Amino acid sequence: MDARTIARTLRVEPPQLPLALATVHRALPVGARWSASLPGWTPDSVAPVVEGGGFRVRACRATGHRRVRVDAERLRTLPDFVAPGLRLVVVGLNPSLYSADAGVGFARPGNRFWPAARAAGIVTADRDPWHTVTVDRIGMTDLVKRATVGAAELSTSEYRAGLARVDRLAAWLRPGAVCVLGLAGWRAAVDRTAVAGVATRTLGGVPVYVMPNPSGLNAHDTVDSLAAHLRAAADLAG
Repeated sequence: MDARTIARTLRVEPPQLPLALATVHRALPVGARWSASLPGWTPDSVAPVVEGGGFRVRACRATGHRRVRVDAERLRTLPDFVAPGLRLVVVGLNPSLYSADAGVGFARPGNRFWPAARAAGIVTADRDPWHTVTVDRIGMTDLVKRATVGAAELSTSEYRAGLARVDRLAAWLRPGAVCVLGLAGWRAAVDRTAVAGVATRTLGGVPVYVMPNPSGLNAHDTVDSLAAHLRAAADLAG
């Protein structure tokens, strides 16, 4: 079955749509377009989920009672790896172009996320978001879906719009907690004086832990210190 046929035959319950979209995203080249009729949605509710899947929504219209026709284009970014019943959702600032092309968040060899996550005991496979979400029950998304060379290219308005999307995602899927990796994004969107630790604001009614960016450009933190933050976030989730 080719990639566009996979997209056209999306017949999943709404909570399973994000991972179904991740499968389509992996199968399609950048710029490819697909259309599907999705049951159980309204245009306003499904569009952010499709965008979270790594697509640009080109058209979205109701075609019947809670059924929506979506036309979308595959972007050079990462899809959300999220599902119901997650222990924790890890939120990066945005994908690097390197990670977008690799299909894995925090993919650069110098990034400390995966070593820290394994040291913290929250993931059991290296650089494998499919295993992380389906086996370890740790989800992954980004505040901003647009891939860039570095997070310095992002604007405050992008962070705020992305935060609203993650807020809706958390309210819908109800993970145990949300962990934002990168104080810069949280400070831009929420609290300019924020420090690492449990945030005063929740997302979708879910507790939030904010921690430093694991990028290799952040020289102030080590694998051990980042692992300690991830363990604290997992503890927050219960």
